[in-house]
Amino acid sequence: MSDPSPSEAEPVTGKAAPEKPAPEPARGLPRYRGLTWDHPRGRHALEAAAAVAAGEQGVLIEWDVHPLEGFESAPIAELADRYDLIVLDHPHLGEALSSGSFMPLEEVFDDALLDRLEADAIGPSFTSYSLGGSQWALPLDAATQVAAARVDLIAGAAPRTWSDVVALSQHAPVALSLAGPHAFLTFASVLAGARAPIADSPAVGSVFSSRAVAREVFNVLADIARRSPAETHGENPIALLERMASTDSLAYVPLVYGYVNYSSGSLQFLDAPRWGASARLGSTIGGTGIAISKRCPITPELVAHLAWLLDRETQRTFIPEHDGQPGLRSAWHDGRINEGAHGFYSNTAATIEDSWVRPRYDGYIGFQARASDLLRSALLNASSAAPGQQAELAEQCLDAIDSAFAVSMRIDAGDARIPSATPTTSGVSS
Repeated sequence: MSDPSPSEAEPVTGKAAPEKPAPEPARGLPRYRGLTWDHPRGRHALEAAAAVAAGEQGVLIEWDVHPLEGFESAPIAELADRYDLIVLDHPHLGEALSSGSFMPLEEVFDDALLDRLEADAIGPSFTSYSLGGSQWALPLDAATQVAAARVDLIAGAAPRTWSDVVALSQHAPVALSLAGPHAFLTFASVLAGARAPIADSPAVGSVFSSRAVAREVFNVLADIARRSPAETHGENPIALLERMASTDSLAYVPLVYGYVNYSSGSLQFLDAPRWGASARLGSTIGGTGIAISKRCPITPELVAHLAWLLDRETQRTFIPEHDGQPGLRSAWHDGRINEGAHGFYSNTAATIEDSWVRPRYDGYIGFQARASDLLRSALLNASSAAPGQQAELAEQCLDAIDSAFAVSMRIDAGDARIPSATPTTSGVSS
């Protein structure tokens, strides 16, 4: 779960939440257990909403937490046996569907609600949880990779293209997000922006739709990595943002999962750089959705509570007021929210609207981890290699990624991952 998924970030480490007895019912209310990720953005709004629900909607939810990498230490099937509600990132859907862990949301909510969420969710936040003709999670939280800039440390305008990023790295401290899965996610985002996204299925052959573009992207990232501060090479998105917020040692990260909590007058989140002046904004969507396990007893109180969490007014007020990052476009374009968030949402909305959705087959997560290990090692080694050696390292790395993709598990679905039409910044689809 990206933002890193999170996927998107790794704010804490540790084991999955330990199993413990379900809480006793309070005042006869329907009782549920939920699992979310251990970060203020992942837990505070849900915990506060649970208190509201117990008092007003007549439903009791106890939320446990685990680190973002918790799904790697505890399979989704095991968690779905213990929890009614699970907050997860979309690439885990393949595993969940393979094990039959989740309930199709068409069996829970009426079509009007799902249609409304599909229309109002920012970017592919809703459709990233659509697979095999069903909807599997509600888009509670939206995030994607964007640029983070210490505007007080950058002379002139922030980069708009990857050529600009290379130029900035020659006179200011610029870092790539390389820790955990993020080396591969950065690489895949630039490929998507260059209109050469990675393949959805090992059945199509190479993971690269254009080996030539993949080679170019590798070389650009290696060039930036060569000048990046060594202490940033192992830092996850939150560590990079903490560094930018608390020190002057880092001026710019071209792709890092956006956290509104870090937005300030000096640390600004901006649209991702383009591969070329007319290219699309290259970014990989993260964020999280709420899925319902097969074990969950469905009651009108639960349905009402989950619908309330995705209500436009809740998303505009309650979610951001409790450290959350809303999933609805209407909230991202709200003037009051943006004023309080130093323009975080309006400055990055175009990027999330344009963002790429990862493959969602059972086995993708393992491939993503292996590919990221290969890229991180190759990029950092290439940064100190002679030109001829760098070319050899690039080819070896791309070959190894292709091989890892070929042996990853069979894809579950083949629907398109990049939307053909991008909503305008007004929130109306073009």
